[in-house]
Amino acid sequence: MSLQNDLLLRAANGLTTERTPVWLMRQAGRILPEYRQVRASVKDFKALVKSPELATEVTIQPVDILKVDAAIIFSDILVVPEAMGLSYEMEENKGPVFPNKITSPADLAMVHVAEAGELQYVLDAIALTKRALNGRVPLIGFAGAPWTIFSYMIEGRGSKTFSAAKKVLYADPAFAHKLLDMITETTIKYLQAQVKAGADLIQVFDSWAGILSPAQYEEFSLPYITRICDAITDVPKTVFAKGAFFARAQMNNLNCHVVGLDWNMDVAESRALMPNKVLQGNLDPCALYGSKQDVKRETIKMLEAFGPQKHIANLGHGLYPDTAVDNVRCFIDTIQEYRFSH
Repeated sequence: MSLQNDLLLRAANGLTTERTPVWLMRQAGRILPEYRQVRASVKDFKALVKSPELATEVTIQPVDILKVDAAIIFSDILVVPEAMGLSYEMEENKGPVFPNKITSPADLAMVHVAEAGELQYVLDAIALTKRALNGRVPLIGFAGAPWTIFSYMIEGRGSKTFSAAKKVLYADPAFAHKLLDMITETTIKYLQAQVKAGADLIQVFDSWAGILSPAQYEEFSLPYITRICDAITDVPKTVFAKGAFFARAQMNNLNCHVVGLDWNMDVAESRALMPNKVLQGNLDPCALYGSKQDVKRETIKMLEAFGPQKHIANLGHGLYPDTAVDNVRCFIDTIQEYRFSH
């Protein structure tokens, strides 16, 4: 099916675009009253993720309401550890909690390399969304990077330091690599199935990249992201490693098309370190708390920093739930109306 709006895919492939495409991390949900209505109709967050029909509905909402240039499937990175045998609960205002966690090599018996079919509800949601979008915009599929998933499986919840996860890297690296390998194998099968189900582009989220030292990142994260990038061959790939400013030179060598920047990563420096990559990002989500005038000014500053090509506009992290919808719309409108004069 040919896309009516293929800006994102052209930009991701490094082709010339008449304007900068834009989508937002966490655009499906949280800020939209329409999302909150759907969310209130089910008992919890996971029930929404596991209903292909409802996941489709909330995936398409930002395309209808905010007019973004891409949809991203409504799901969660933690569906992967769940498929591997480690289920999680989403506690309101607290985030994810795992009733069981991996604390020693013996616990590896609790988990397995999952087949894509164990995440059929996500694949069904992708196929359903693809049909419902009817070629309007591309659909992004995603997964968490192995290090980030590993962090949750070891800690059992979010953390400021992830010291339990990092302890394993020092105390028992062989155990760490074994679990990272299992996560990677599962993730490859899952992402390949997402592409088969209709995802036009894949993003790998390494949310906790920035808590590792450069040497640890090189040993415990990059090789696994490399394997994922090498295994996904049919669609463009984006790697977003929050806080991993120190790994940008190595990311230039990844077999991916796009690298996402957080708001701490300087654009000119990133371009110099990653000349082979299209860059995505990177406005601070807090910039959307200002007045519309402030939002517009900061958005134009961001666009000018990246220049007219090889850029996909986005925030430097996910949308915060208390952001005004009008300000998000202002951010998107500013990008879609902006034309470079040179």
